[in-house]
Amino acid sequence: MEKILIFVKHHFAILWRILEGVNDIIFRVVYQGELDKILEEVYNRNNTEEYTFRSLGRIDISDLFYLIDNQNEKDLRYFSPHGFDIVSLQKQLNKSAFLMMGVFCKDQLVGYFFLRFFCNKECFVGRLIDKDFRGKGIGELMNNIMYTISWNMGFRCLSTISKNNTAVISAHKKNTAMVVIKELSNDYLLVEFVQKCKVDN
Repeated sequence: MEKILIFVKHHFAILWRILEGVNDIIFRVVYQGELDKILEEVYNRNNTEEYTFRSLGRIDISDLFYLIDNQNEKDLRYFSPHGFDIVSLQKQLNKSAFLMMGVFCKDQLVGYFFLRFFCNKECFVGRLIDKDFRGKGIGELMNNIMYTISWNMGFRCLSTISKNNTAVISAHKKNTAMVVIKELSNDYLLVEFVQKCKVDN
C-alpha cells in the first residue's frame, strides 16, 4: 500500500490531490478529536527549559518560511514534503491530516516536523532542524513526539529515507525503534518506527 501511495504522489499529481482531499475529510471526521486530546499532553511531556514544542498556526508561516529558506541547499535535497513558498505553506496548514509542528527556542522557530496521516492507519513523519541547532538533542525529542502521537492513535509510523542521505542514515544508526521494511526505487528505503513498549496516554 505504501509503495502505491508513493508512486501515485510522484507520478499522478491530479489523482494524488483528489486522494489527499478525500483522506483529509475522513481524517477530520474520524480522528481529529482523538488527535486534539493527545497533542497537549505529548507536547508538555517533552518541553524543556530551553525548547518548547507546539502545533504551528498561521502566525508561524513567515517564521517557517524563513527557517526553511535559511538552510543550506544540500540540507533540503532529501526533504521535500511540500512546497516551501508562503502560499504552499499556508495551503499545507489547512490540511487536517497533515500535522505541522515546531520547536521553539524562546520565540525562535528552530525546528519543523510533521505527521502526514492516512486513513488506512498509517502516517509518514519527517523533520528539519535549523543548521545552528543540530547536535543538541532536539531531534530525539522530535522523534519521541512524532512516534508517541502515531502509536497512541494506533497508526503505523513510517518514513522514506534515501540511502544517499548519509546525515540521516547516520543519525538513525542508534534509533532502536527503526526497522527497514523494504527497498524502494531510486535508492530509497521504507522504514517503520516500531513501538518497543506501551506508550501511556
